[in-house]
Amino acid sequence: MMACKLFVPSICFLGALALPVAQAGESAPATSELVTITDVQVRISDHGIVVLLLAEGKAIPIFVDLTVALSIQGALNGEKLSRPFTHDLMHTILDAYGGKVLQTVITLKGGTYYGALTVAVQDQVKTFDSRSSDSIALAIHFKAPIIVGRDLLNSAGRLLEKPKADTL
Repeated sequence: MMACKLFVPSICFLGALALPVAQAGESAPATSELVTITDVQVRISDHGIVVLLLAEGKAIPIFVDLTVALSIQGALNGEKLSRPFTHDLMHTILDAYGGKVLQTVITLKGGTYYGALTVAVQDQVKTFDSRSSDSIALAIHFKAPIIVGRDLLNSAGRLLEKPKADTL
């Protein structure tokens, strides 16, 4: 099945990532320095499927459902699925009307991640409230920046473990 090919099971530091997220402080990038996410990864953990937003040696874990994970992983790999998911459909619709995603800003309020998706169609630019996972998926489809506040990166981001060197 294609879904199995898209994920490489990884049990590294994900268990440690899962629990602290709900305890992280609220974040509002308007009052914080902004940080652009440099990498996005989709992993399977003991707690479910997680999207990792990576920047400055830290990972912000966002747990997502399978459909969103498949859409994000497919966009990251440049794969075309046999049937379009919702994010693929939105990408096609926006493309057909000359639109594009300019960026998304991810915030954390009351233990819930939010996305502010900025879209341009012709001469109009609008920002839409969205689930963080949906805005991340659409940003990846359009190769648009994913932005978080430094306070969110510091409060919810977990230090990445460095790979252990092989010893002989």
